[in-house]
Amino acid sequence: MVTLAKEDYLDMFLKMQRIRDIDMKLNKLVRRGFVQGMTHFSVGEEAASVGAIAGLTDQDIIFSNHRGHGQTVAKGINIPAMFAELAGKATGSSKGRGGSMHLANLEKGNYGTNGIVGGGYALAVGAALTQQYHNTGNIVVAFSGDSATNEGSFHESVNLAAVWNLPVIFFIINNRYGISTDISYSTKIPHLYTRSDAYGIPGYYVEDGNDVIAVYDKMQEVIDHVRSGNGPALIEVESYRWFGHSTADAGVYRSKEEVDSWKAKDPLKKYRTYLTENNLASNEELDAIEKEVAEEIEDAVKFAQDSPDPDLSVAFEDVWVD
Repeated sequence: MVTLAKEDYLDMFLKMQRIRDIDMKLNKLVRRGFVQGMTHFSVGEEAASVGAIAGLTDQDIIFSNHRGHGQTVAKGINIPAMFAELAGKATGSSKGRGGSMHLANLEKGNYGTNGIVGGGYALAVGAALTQQYHNTGNIVVAFSGDSATNEGSFHESVNLAAVWNLPVIFFIINNRYGISTDISYSTKIPHLYTRSDAYGIPGYYVEDGNDVIAVYDKMQEVIDHVRSGNGPALIEVESYRWFGHSTADAGVYRSKEEVDSWKAKDPLKKYRTYLTENNLASNEELDAIEKEVAEEIEDAVKFAQDSPDPDLSVAFEDVWVD
């Protein structure tokens, strides 16, 4: 197990709390018209995102999917700018053009979430080719859910990355559902990470993706492998989304008992227990972080609400890369 400085342990708690509180707040705001269209929450999956990204640098690049709030926050986006983006305001991180499913934060290495299932795979391979060509030493991580691994772009991207020995990690958060379809109806194999065998690359697995330390430790192995020039790797972590697929999904295909059993494995409670039992933080310190995050989010919401809408005159700006 990797030993971290206290501030690093606390930073992971801070980011997990941010992800949780942001999505819980948005769940209320969406229904009041704060965000236009559907929103996909990652409540319950906080440990997977934070554990995966904590060992990356700002120069390392990530691509995410429609359920990308968690990775976006973990990679360090400015929270007021994120809320303004979600609200479609001119002060948003992408000037109000991206919204919930197309969040980006280039200065921190977040090259975008993606509304197309499996749409980030090929982009990640292209970014990894750039890193290899320029010998930057940076790596790329492509996040997806379990169902996206059944897209043709998954095969094409992993295969090409393997052939070209590219510095890219394919990170699968297996929450067992593609909208309402249980994974047992769409995939024959018991574990998705074993698909790596078909491409001649290593596969890694974290059974408890709600344990941020377990995810972080395993991800460090993967990062070290890829950054050392050994080519791509695939990692699967098991977690669970507490809410439906999106704000348009009531989640009637899952029993209350199933959802409650996963809520009992709350990643935030699990990590709080780990920190206090190992004398890495006191409950008072963690309570203070919770309070700080709550205030930060209220300020971010106000910033977004007070921000102007984009002017029609800029509608055709940023269509092309300068």
